[in-house]
Amino acid sequence: MYIHEHRDWPKFTWNSEKLAGLLAEIRHRQGKMLGKMEVSGFSIRAEAALDNLTLEVVKSSEIEGEILDADQVRSSIARRLGMQISGLVPSDRNVDGVVEMMLDATQSFDQPLTEERLYGWQASLFPTGHSGLLKITVGAWRTGKNGPMQVVSGAIGREKVHFEAPEAAKLSSEMADFLDWFNTECSLDPVLKSAIAHLWFVTIHPFEDGNGRIARAITDMQLARADKTAQKFYSMSAQIRIERNDYYNMLEKTQKGSLDITEWLEWFLSCLGRSFDHMENTLHHANRKTYFWDAVGQVEFNNRQRLLLNKLLDGFDGKLNTSKWAKIAKCSTDTALRDIQDLMDKDILVKEDAGGRSTSYLLNKVFSKSKKA
Repeated sequence: MYIHEHRDWPKFTWNSEKLAGLLAEIRHRQGKMLGKMEVSGFSIRAEAALDNLTLEVVKSSEIEGEILDADQVRSSIARRLGMQISGLVPSDRNVDGVVEMMLDATQSFDQPLTEERLYGWQASLFPTGHSGLLKITVGAWRTGKNGPMQVVSGAIGREKVHFEAPEAAKLSSEMADFLDWFNTECSLDPVLKSAIAHLWFVTIHPFEDGNGRIARAITDMQLARADKTAQKFYSMSAQIRIERNDYYNMLEKTQKGSLDITEWLEWFLSCLGRSFDHMENTLHHANRKTYFWDAVGQVEFNNRQRLLLNKLLDGFDGKLNTSKWAKIAKCSTDTALRDIQDLMDKDILVKEDAGGRSTSYLLNKVFSKSKKA
């Protein structure tokens, strides 16, 4: 029996005493984190929020096996937020769609969640009306014409069914109940509400595709309500990506269990707490980037240089040489060498001490420090 087949569905229960200590710790850490960010400069907060929104979009898609270009995601977010940042690149339509959904969820967190809004989110994820090569119902609840909505794994002919969602005929009433609960203020702690909303929505599974990403967007929307700010300084999806196997196992166990969801809430709160652990790195990274671009504010750069400097600031994978520069910037190696030489003349790049067949380059150490918060 699946959880939605119980007679009292969706009247969830949980052990409040068992959750009290963990929830209090999460709320305390949340308050400290927001307080620390509040005393940081505006540019640092904006950079940190941009970093985390980018991470949230990239990792939420990655959980579903879709790899998005982080530079495109970052540029799409910055443009939509009206942020003037260095190294913007064009973004594809599918990237813009995911970004639009996430920004609507987080920047308009105080607005009611409606059917039409959810339809728009799902349509933005599939701008061509296809999921891969498969044509799907977009901007509407699933119809059931393709049979029951199941979560399966394994090769064709040896599939394992992990979960089966409520039948399509029940979706209108199921989603009406969910939206009424989500939009109604109650005494329930808003962080606990985000955990319940995630489980409830993904259990209903109202769309043909995109349910996981939309569930995480709803989670972010409710967490923004809990934080009382549209700026995000931690990424729940990035932590879920790290713990993806545990995430799916816990969902399956809960969806095949009783209406007592204490174990799910414990896991969710613990996962959220672990996502806070990365906030210090986010703040340091935002400090460093802000310090760098403030320090070189009067220096002229071309777009290729801005792109590669941002990649170095973000933590370049491997060593930067002329061939990698040319590949990333989509230019010739001669142009790449001129770009690099220009930055060396300006004391922004230096040659790496280690020799080898290919000379590599680093940011000048003078830019490795951060502003004092």
